[in-house]
Amino acid sequence: MTQKSFEDYMECPFHLAMSVLEGRWKFAILYVLSARGTLRFKELERSVPGISTRMLTKELKHLESHGIVRRVPYATIPPKVEYSLTDIGISVSPVIDQISKWGEQYLASVDPSTS
Repeated sequence: MTQKSFEDYMECPFHLAMSVLEGRWKFAILYVLSARGTLRFKELERSVPGISTRMLTKELKHLESHGIVRRVPYATIPPKVEYSLTDIGISVSPVIDQISKWGEQYLASVDPSTS
């Protein structure tokens, strides 16, 4: 199986969006940054339960490479790095809000005895 290139997704916006946003942690990271604004790495790590340092680093690099997350390093000791959403990242916020609302509706409809 060959991995598709970015150009392979250009003909279908849905598949392009999913190729950038899919994964276990990306929506959780975007949700936190959307809700809380600019955060330092450790603040973000504490706000995404269950994510490892390595995975958060990997996901942030991916989101940054696609222009969704902005990384701002400061020349201080100890080093300080802040993460925030870019304008294109902010444009994903309504989608995240709708997913959250759907989650609330789904939670209300689920019978706890069948879970």
